[in-house]
Amino acid sequence: MAEPEPPQAAVDRTLESRLEPFDQAAAAAGYMKAGDFLAFLDSAETGAPRGQDRLAQVLESQGVWLLVVLILVGGLALNLTPCVLPMIPINIAIIGAGAQAGSKGRGFVLGGVYGVGIALVYGLLGLIVILTGSRFGTLNSSPWFNLGIAVVFLVMSLAMFDLLSIDLSRFQSTATPGQSGRGKFVTALVLGGVAALLAGACVAPVLISVLLLSTDLYARGNSAGLLLPFLLGVGMALPWPFAGAGLSFLPKPGKWMARVKVVFGVLIVLFACYYAYLGVSLLRQRSAAGSPPAGSQQGDGEGWLTSLPEALDEARESGKPVFVDFWASWCKNCLQMEKTTFKDDEVAARLEAYVKVKFRAEDLKAPDTKAVLDLFNVVGLPTYVVLVPK
Repeated sequence: MAEPEPPQAAVDRTLESRLEPFDQAAAAAGYMKAGDFLAFLDSAETGAPRGQDRLAQVLESQGVWLLVVLILVGGLALNLTPCVLPMIPINIAIIGAGAQAGSKGRGFVLGGVYGVGIALVYGLLGLIVILTGSRFGTLNSSPWFNLGIAVVFLVMSLAMFDLLSIDLSRFQSTATPGQSGRGKFVTALVLGGVAALLAGACVAPVLISVLLLSTDLYARGNSAGLLLPFLLGVGMALPWPFAGAGLSFLPKPGKWMARVKVVFGVLIVLFACYYAYLGVSLLRQRSAAGSPPAGSQQGDGEGWLTSLPEALDEARESGKPVFVDFWASWCKNCLQMEKTTFKDDEVAARLEAYVKVKFRAEDLKAPDTKAVLDLFNVVGLPTYVVLVPK
């Protein structure tokens, strides 16, 4: 007697048969403003190559060196995102800047080590995603990760309001000079890695785009694709050696720092509340009935379907193209898309020509969910796929 077919294989076979009458016209990931989203639909409707995005276009038209420059500049710009900015004054205070580090030279090295932590995290993340087929965002789907981040942010906010003193230097005061130096460098390295992880929500569109391009290059036999996520981290790390050295182009200390400190404190409290809410919500979902069924959605208003097989069947009968939105409740950019871009009148009007379906990928490791994401080569959320009838 033949052994029963594994659930994931059954899902693969069923979906593959339903997908047979369709071609994947285009795919994109990350938050998009209305104009960018409409341009994505234009590319899908005009027959742009599958997976074509701006970075891929640059690679094909201008060559690898311009692509490297763009990735470095993109990484540098990530320091200005709201997920990274609240960390900057705290991390500078901990790793030391200028005289606090003992000398500008030592501060420069400390800042460089901090940057190495950032680059290593993105580099390792790229290797994991490309070589193992993992997905960016898995940590965000864990309630314990979100609750842990909430606690970290809460402690940081208390320090911002001077309700709690965070002084790592006292651990170094009892050590020998050599040990103190090593301890400081290890602290800087760990802080860089933590900053890279905490920036996940804000850097997701850029990082997912780089990961998709890296995966595509590696699949073509170009091992250089493995280095692109590391280069993104290097770009983000570029200003930190100078910040650690306390060079003169940085703002001078003064009374303004007290006001900025309070502003950052309020921002960090808001971050803590958000992560706590997210963690508690995920715990409630798991305790109520495990993970939500793959593809489920909190309501199907405005013409959105919640079943991918149902959407494919309807599209096959009507001859319409299919628009698939892969999302999750823990995905910040997914929720932002729902509140902004998908509410835009022009976007809503354009999507009327499609069979629209929202696939809820709440647990990225669930077998049924993973099978569907593998079929569409979804690296992270949100991801949008356009299918057109053959």
